Amino acid sequence: MTYPRRPLFAPHGAVATSHPLATAAGLAVLRRGGNAVDAALATAITLTVVQPPSNDIGGDLFAIVWDGQRLHGLNAFGRSPAALTRDGVLAATGGWGAEPVDALGGSQARGPAMPARGWLPVTVPGVPAGWRDLHDRFGSLPFAELFTDAVGYAEHGHPVSTGTAMAWARATAGHAGLTGPEYAEFARVFAPAGRVPRPGERWRNPDAARTLRLIAQSGAEEFYRGRIAAALADHAARTGGLLTPDHLASRRSSITEDAADPDAGVPERGGTVYLCTADADGMMVSLIQSTYLAFGSHVVLPGHGFALQNRGLGFRLDADHPNVVGPAKRPYHTIIPGFLTRDGASVGPFGVMGGHMQPQGHVQLISATVDGGLDPQAALDAPRWYWHAGRSLLVEEHLAAGPGGAEPIADLRARGHRVTVADEPAVFGYGQAIWRRPDGGYVAGSESRVDGAAGGF
Repeated sequence: MTYPRRPLFAPHGAVATSHPLATAAGLAVLRRGGNAVDAALATAITLTVVQPPSNDIGGDLFAIVWDGQRLHGLNAFGRSPAALTRDGVLAATGGWGAEPVDALGGSQARGPAMPARGWLPVTVPGVPAGWRDLHDRFGSLPFAELFTDAVGYAEHGHPVSTGTAMAWARATAGHAGLTGPEYAEFARVFAPAGRVPRPGERWRNPDAARTLRLIAQSGAEEFYRGRIAAALADHAARTGGLLTPDHLASRRSSITEDAADPDAGVPERGGTVYLCTADADGMMVSLIQSTYLAFGSHVVLPGHGFALQNRGLGFRLDADHPNVVGPAKRPYHTIIPGFLTRDGASVGPFGVMGGHMQPQGHVQLISATVDGGLDPQAALDAPRWYWHAGRSLLVEEHLAAGPGGAEPIADLRARGHRVTVADEPAVFGYGQAIWRRPDGGYVAGSESRVDGAAGGF
């Protein structure tokens, strides 16, 4: 028999993430007098080191901040290189693009698609600018202090968690087939000694520690205008990339509060982390960051220890499509932070990561909370379903095994749905949530399908 996790109750502040070491980093910042944004940043920065298959310095970031009175949104989402064109992609891929894939890795016949790996799907990373901009607007502790735990884990190493090790192994299984010079650094950083780290094995990334120090000391200027920017442009020029020391310099101005209405396409299972924080003054943060597919493009900047995202995979190659690939454009994006309010007052931050599963996971989490009256942990532990495509529906094994489970599944099948019981937890996403209690303090939950942890004080 398995026993579900219990919710965390905390009188002053709370942090919920997909990795215990990141949760500890956020709590340490809260205890030092930092606010919820400081804690979210320390947590997000640490996650790039302790959960690299899912997110990295070279990814994107979205955040929602409740400042105690109202909500603020941040879009730290990079654009495509100025030299990226549809004709260029078709020429580089032999005129047909790549074979499109769906959320579970299967083929979808929807025409030519962007390649998933290499330089072509790389867009300008928004994570470092997002960290800086959040801190500039809301932070209270010195920016550099928020990097302490992350730099320490990168410099001196940390034991790889069980869930991260499993994701790491899955993500690198196909890397051997990537043979271009742009992939040469990947194995040195993420598969030292010719293999990926095992659960509990200590892994170090001193190059990432150096990169994080440069970002911390310069307020991210080194990433977009300094030494890291120059190294990115040089590596791209030598290995067939399109990033240029001018487009990177314009990255900051591309972060706006504007929204877009892109077509959803067929997103893949991806690499993403979600976290949420809350402090004693009522500030709360919902933050998500990602390199998209696990390890993103698999392009790693030599000497700097981080992988670049492959968000350009969200572009389409149909010439008349509004999301067609092109220069200085933002592609369709999948990462979604959430925040629940009631009658204009805050309830709290939440999120369920996992590509196409995210909006479906949000609906299920909120339904379990609002309609079912469940606490955050129970709502996260509840069995999930996932609409795949057409009439295909995946359900979790414990949904099928629960009381009356066979009856609703049989009913769905009788109505014409193709229902499959899936035993892969990643299909159903991973989430966190923190709710403000009416009598003060917080109640938090963290994903039980992975190495998540909620902490408070």
